[in-house]
Parts: sequence; structure tokens; C-alpha cells
Amino acid sequence: MKTIPVATILASETPAGRVMVAGWVRTRRDAKDFSFIEINDGTSVANLQIIAANALPDYAETVHSLTTGSSVTIEGDVRISEGKGQKFELIATSITPLGIAPPDYPLQKKRHTFEYLREIAHLRPRTNSIGAVMRLRSGLSFAVHSFFREQGFYYVHTPIITTSDCEGAGEMFHVTTLDINNPPRTEEGGIDYSNDFFGKEANLTVSGQLEGEIYALALGKIYTFGPTFRAENSNTPRHLAEFWMIEPEAAFYRLPEDMELAEAFVRYLAAFALEHHQADLSFFNERIDKEVLCRIEGIASSSFERITYTEAIDILKRNNENFTFKVDWGSDLQSEHERYLTETVFKKPVIVHDYPAEIKAFYMRRNDDERTVAAMDVLVPGIGELIGGSEREERHDVLLERIHTLGLDEKAYWWYLDLRKFGTTPHAGFGLGFERLLLLMTGMQNIRDVIPFPRYPGNAAF
Repeated sequence: MKTIPVATILASETPAGRVMVAGWVRTRRDAKDFSFIEINDGTSVANLQIIAANALPDYAETVHSLTTGSSVTIEGDVRISEGKGQKFELIATSITPLGIAPPDYPLQKKRHTFEYLREIAHLRPRTNSIGAVMRLRSGLSFAVHSFFREQGFYYVHTPIITTSDCEGAGEMFHVTTLDINNPPRTEEGGIDYSNDFFGKEANLTVSGQLEGEIYALALGKIYTFGPTFRAENSNTPRHLAEFWMIEPEAAFYRLPEDMELAEAFVRYLAAFALEHHQADLSFFNERIDKEVLCRIEGIASSSFERITYTEAIDILKRNNENFTFKVDWGSDLQSEHERYLTETVFKKPVIVHDYPAEIKAFYMRRNDDERTVAAMDVLVPGIGELIGGSEREERHDVLLERIHTLGLDEKAYWWYLDLRKFGTTPHAGFGLGFERLLLLMTGMQNIRDVIPFPRYPGNAAF
């Protein structure tokens, strides 16, 4: 007999009849003539209650051996539960233990801190919280692809190993096969990367954007969705050394179309979560963040406010005395500023656009005022910045001037400049950090708890 997922059984309108289930024991309580066993197979926050009567073959040896964490298969008949707290229960006709967990199983029936669970990342997916996060993560991954496919975008795999620095910040992980204890040297004493595997210095990517632009300027509309890396020694609840980025890029888009796409994307993901992950969202709302459902419903149903950076600064300056970081024109917005705009002033998502050129990346298109660039950030309640994007500088001479002004190596961007020589066109895109999206959708407070295996300074376990 084929096993039936617990989530399928619990979601049925009527009892499923004779079934086989497989999962892990959450609890076992013994009465005089029978035992209550709750199992979970990872498909649902809710457990399935099993009634195991003492008339079962080898009842004492089989049922009484089932400890918390043990794996088991059970055959039986599903019926409407006579007790409170569950819709259905399963009356067991046979129970087969598969793997008995010893008494020191780390996930006993009690509350565990998220800090403790990070130490046992190989077991934490079995908890309700992390299990719900990962089911939502899986569903939203599917939704990302669904949205862009519906919008006519092509999925492009950009390289993990790159010789380009998209951000120009230099905080990159090096990739090398050289002997790190005795690397070859140039005449000037630097490392001679001409002897390395790729014949030049290579790194793990911080973004697929630049390579994505190549394909947008050939296929029209593309998106990337993959891991990116930052060698930034930042030990905060909002930073990871390895995280996943979603980066669409579209030829012939200007900033207004870019903002429209970003808003439609976020609202689509919020609506998808509400439609397909209601049980997990309700769990987050009850156990993690009492505002998470209201926040997601607001995002799905509300149009986003749009203001210029200058307008945002004017609003923020009127509340400057209440900020840790004071603002003035030219300041980069901090999380406290972003959340004030979304949670206090407008009480919904806000798109801030046209930022000062000095605080934005070299590839962003310069506006006619010569002071600002056609950049935008999508700010959401509870998180702050969720998306950063811009119209790209498509004018060869302006881009080259910007590269020189920032002291970047023109030779490293030869192919990027070529795109501005051979059939250049306006184009735009943005980046959304997938883990930030999950913080928004779950109410979790630490980004390390919304990715299966977090990488951060001092930690690359598992």
C-alpha cells in the first residue's frame, strides 16, 4: 500500500478510509487499553493522532518501543475524531517501527530556542517552526518561477564563479587552486593569478545582474534565481555570507516599468502565500509574529506608495530627533527610516526612487539633474528594504566616465561596455533577497532561521 501524506489526510472533507502513513513520532501517551501516538511527516504543522489498541500484535514490544523521534509506518482506518483538537484520527491495524530514537534525542517535547536549533541544523527541520519556514520557502520558490513565466521572462543561470565585481565593494570570496601557503608572485610581489586555474583572479559572485544584462539584451526579459555570496564580516540578524537572489532584467524598460514589475511581483508572492500556505502562515501568526498575516494581506491588497528620495528625506527630517541616524539630503536610508515610512507614515509598502548618485552603484542611469540616478527601493513594513533596482546606464560615454570616477578597472568591464556599443538600449531590473522575503512572510527575527544551512562569520557547519 502506498503511503498517504498527513497533510492530505487532514485536508480531506471526509475520512480517507484505509491508509498507510509514515512519519516520526512526536509524542506517545499510554492508557490502560490503548496508546495515543502523534506522528508528523513534514507535510503539515498539524500531527496525525494514532489510536493503537492493546489488541494489536506485539502491542507491548512494538508500541511501547516508540519514543519521540522514532520513525514508523502505520496502517489503519481514518475516522472522525471523538476527541478535541483534531478533525480525524487513525485507528491502527498494524504498526512497523523503522528507526527507534534513543532517550537523548535532542528534540523532546518542549520549547527550544532558535539559537539552540542552529546548533543541530541536521534535526531542526523536524520542528514546527523550521518545517513551516521550509515549506513556505519551497512554495515561494515555485511562485517566483510561476510569476516570471506568466510575465514572459526567461530563466537564465548566471555564473557562480565570476571575474566581475558587480557591487564594486571588493567584499568577495576568492576562488583559487593556488598553494595558499606559497603562491606564485609577480615581480611587484603580488600574487600571480596568471598561474591560477582561470588565468586570472576569480571570486564567488555577489550578483548575477551584470551577466543577466547580457541575456536581457538578447532575449528581451530574463530573470536569475540563485545563490550569491558576500565576504562581509557582519554578524547581525539581517546578514548572511551565502544567500539567494532573484534578479529580473528587461530590455526596453525604464524606471516606471521597473517599479511596476517590482510591485506586481511582491503582491503576487504575498497572494500566493495566502492562497497556498494558510496553515503555515496561521502558525507564524500565532507563534512567531501576531502581525504577520495582517502584513501579508495588506501587501497583497494595497497599491504601493511612490515617493522620490527627496520627498522621503523631507518627511524624515521632520522626525529627525527620534532617529538614531539623522538624515539629510545625501544620506543613505537606514532600516529605522525605511520602517518609519512604511509603518508610521504610509502604513503600507513604499517605493522610493531617484536617489543621489553618490550613494548608488556605478551602473545606475544618471538623471538629467546630474545629481540623482534612476534607482528605486521597495520598502515594506516589518523589514524595510526588500528590493533594490534601477534603470541601467545604457550610454557608453556616461558609463565609462562613471567607471573612471569611481576608480574601477575599465578593462574588467570591457564586455559590459561593449553592450553599450553594439545596439545599446534602455533596460532596467532589480534584486530581491529571497531570505528577506521569507523574514517578511514568516515574522522570523533572524535571517539564519529562514535558510536551511546558514553561512555567517565563524560558521559553515553542515
